[in-house]
Amino acid sequence: MRGSMRARLTTLVLLLAAVHGETLGAQNGAQGGAQGGARGGTQGGAQGSTRPSVKVSLVPGGALKIDGRLDEGAWATADSIASLTQVEPRAGEAAGYRTVVRVIATADALVIGIRADDPDPAGIVAFTRARDGLLDNEDHLKVVLDTYLDGRSGYVFAVNPNGARYDALVARQGEGENASWDAIWEAGAVRTSTGWSAEILIPAKSLLFRSGLTSWGFNVQRRVQRSLEIDRWATPLVQFKVTHVARAGLLEGVPAFDLGRGTSVRPSVTMGTGYDARGTPLRSDAAASLDLTQRLGANTIGSVTVNTDFAETEVDARRTNLTRFSLSFPEKRTFFLEGASTFDFGLGTGDDVRPFFSRTIGLLGGREVPINAGVKVNGREGRTYFGALAVRTGDIDTLPTANTMGVLRLRQNILSESSVGMIATFGDPLGRGNAHTTGADFTYQTSRFRGDKNLLAGVWGLETARDGLTGDRTAFGAAVDYPNDRWDIFTSYRRLGDGFQPSLGFVPRRGIQSASLNVNFQARPTELIGPFRVRTMLHELQTSVVSGLDGVWESYRLFTAPVNWRFESGDRFELNIVPVGERLSKPFTIAEGVTIPAGAYRWTRFRLEQGFASKRELSGQLTWWFGEFYTGHLNELQLTSSWKPSPLFIVDLTGTLNSGHLAEGTFTQVVTGTRFRVNVSPDLQVSSFVQYDREAHELTTNSRVRWTFAPAGELFLVYNHNATERDPISKRPVWAFETNRLSLKVQYAFRY
Repeated sequence: MRGSMRARLTTLVLLLAAVHGETLGAQNGAQGGAQGGARGGTQGGAQGSTRPSVKVSLVPGGALKIDGRLDEGAWATADSIASLTQVEPRAGEAAGYRTVVRVIATADALVIGIRADDPDPAGIVAFTRARDGLLDNEDHLKVVLDTYLDGRSGYVFAVNPNGARYDALVARQGEGENASWDAIWEAGAVRTSTGWSAEILIPAKSLLFRSGLTSWGFNVQRRVQRSLEIDRWATPLVQFKVTHVARAGLLEGVPAFDLGRGTSVRPSVTMGTGYDARGTPLRSDAAASLDLTQRLGANTIGSVTVNTDFAETEVDARRTNLTRFSLSFPEKRTFFLEGASTFDFGLGTGDDVRPFFSRTIGLLGGREVPINAGVKVNGREGRTYFGALAVRTGDIDTLPTANTMGVLRLRQNILSESSVGMIATFGDPLGRGNAHTTGADFTYQTSRFRGDKNLLAGVWGLETARDGLTGDRTAFGAAVDYPNDRWDIFTSYRRLGDGFQPSLGFVPRRGIQSASLNVNFQARPTELIGPFRVRTMLHELQTSVVSGLDGVWESYRLFTAPVNWRFESGDRFELNIVPVGERLSKPFTIAEGVTIPAGAYRWTRFRLEQGFASKRELSGQLTWWFGEFYTGHLNELQLTSSWKPSPLFIVDLTGTLNSGHLAEGTFTQVVTGTRFRVNVSPDLQVSSFVQYDREAHELTTNSRVRWTFAPAGELFLVYNHNATERDPISKRPVWAFETNRLSLKVQYAFRY
C-alpha cells in the first residue's frame, strides 16, 4: 500500500514539473493578449468573455486626505463606474441604490473612492468600528483585486459607514476569504445628506503583483442591510461570489508603482508582569523582537522573525465537546497568519485532514513554547505559487521542545483555472526523529461549466513518517463540488491509514474510510407565504458515513433541513431532523462520572433554530437540540446575541448548556462568554472577554486595548486573569485566584 502511495505522489510531482515548463510560455502569451485587449476597453482574456472595465486616473503628485469625502479635484475628472447591478434579491435588475466608483493612483498607492447614495440615510445599518469586524450583516462596500489577472488569487478590502476596515485574501478557489491576513492600508468614511462615501488607500508595498502588468482584475460589491440588497459591478449572478476573481472586471492603466527598496523593519517591545501560579512570586520581564520583510521583486516577499512574541493574541473561545475526537481552534498569531492560505491543501480535506496546521508550532498542550526565530518566503514565479516556512523553538521545562520545523508548498496553475501542487513538512514539536510528511494534490476548476456554473473536482494523497510510527502511514481522497445558487452539491471520499499521524498536521480521526454526499436546493419564492415574505427557502441533505479500514461502519450522520427559511426582514428559522449512529470500540467517558460502554448505538436528534436580523439593536440566534443520545436523552441550548446600543458600545453574549440524562448517569455542562467592546474609533478599541466553564470550574478574562496610532504602528495593552471555582485540596466550591498577566506591546513598521 505504501509503495503504491509513493508511486502516486511521485507521478503527481513529476506532472507538476512537466506542466511548469509547458504552461509558463502559454500563460505569458495569454496574459499579453489579455492585456492588449484590455487597452481597448474590453478583454476576451483567458476566460473567453468580455469584461467591463474602468480606467485608473493618475495623480502626478500631492497627498490625498483619506477622510471619505471625495472632495479633491482628482475625483471629479477620474473615470467612473456609474452603476451596479442587483445580485440579491432580484438578480440582473437595476440596483435600488446608486453607487459610483472611481479609482486613482499615486506614485506608490492605489486609491479607490466610492459614493454610496441612500434616499434614507437614517436607515443605514452600521455598528462595527473594529478592525476585521464582521461586516456581512451591515451596510458596507467591498473591493476585490486580482493583481495577477489569472482568475485564481486576489485581495479583499471592505469598509463600512463607520470607517471600520476589513481585509482578506481570496481563499478556497474563490469560495471563501482568509480574513487572518492583515495589510497596512488606510480607509475613511463619512455619512452625508445623500448617503455615505468612502476612500480606500492601498499602498503598492502591501500587495504582491505581476511586474509590468497594466490591467488588474477588479470588482466592487455593495451591501444595503435593511433591504438585504447586494449590488455588484462585474458578473452580478447569484451563483458567483465577488471573490470569484475569474469573473471580475478590469482595472486598466495600472502604473508601474514605486516600491522603493521593498524593505520593512518592524521592531516591537513587550513588557509584562504577573503571577504564573497561585503562591508564586510576582514575575516581571521585558523583551524585544524584530520582524524583517524584504520584497524579492514584485511577486515575492521574504520574512524573518526573531524572538517572536504573541502577547497581543486573543485567547481561544471555550467550547463543549460531546464527541470522541479533538476539536481544532483557529490560528490567531500574526506571524503564522500572514500568507497562511498559501499552505492550503487538497479539495475537500477541511478540518479533518490538515498536513500542516500551524498551531502545532509554538503551542503544546495549551502551553506556549518560545519561538526563537523563524523565516518565511511566499510569492509567485510565472504560474507557480510557492510558500516556505521554517521555525526554531526553545525548551520549556524538561520537555524536548527545542526543535527546527518547517513546511514547503508549491502550486502550479494549469489549464484555465485549475492547479496541481505538492506539500512537504519536516520536524516534530517534541523532537522525534525523521519526522516528515509529503503529499500532492490536483484540483480541476471551472466557472463556466454548462456556460455559467461552478464546478470543482480534486484528488490528493499524503504520506507521513516518524521514528516509532507504525501501521499504514498514508492518506488519500477525492472530491467533487458543484457550488451554485439553486443547486449546491458536494461529494467526497477519504481514506486515512491507522498510522497516519503527521507531526505538524491535525488529524482527529485515523484508520478510517469516510464518504459524504451533500445536496442543497435553494428556492427563491416571489409570492407571500403566510403573514411573512420569504426571501429564500433552503432544503438541505448532508450525509456522512465513516467505517474502519475493514469496511465495518463506525459512524453515520444524516442531516436534513426540511425547513430553512430566510425572511425579507432578515430573520431566519430552521428545523432539522438528524439520525445518528456511533459504534464504540471501547468505553467513552463523555463527562465526569458518566462513561458509555462499548457497543453500537443509534438515535435521532432534532434542532429548532431562530435567528434574529443583525440590523436590529438587539440581535442573535437561539438553537435548541433535543432528542435521543446514546442510552438516553440530551438537551443542548446555544445562544449567541449582540446588543448594539451604538457603534461606541457593544455587548456580545454566548452560552451553551448541555443537559444529558443517560442510563449511565446525568451530566450538565455550562460554558458562557461575554465580550464588552468600546469602539472609540476605527483605530482605538477596548474589549473584555469573560468566559466561564462549569465543567472545568474555571473563570477566565482577557481584556485588551488596541490602538492603531499610525497605519504602520500599533499599541496593545492586555490583561489576562484566571480563577478556579474549586479548591484543589478541599474540593469545596470556593473561588480562588490562579494566574494573571499584564502585558504592554508596542510595534511599528518602518518601510523603505
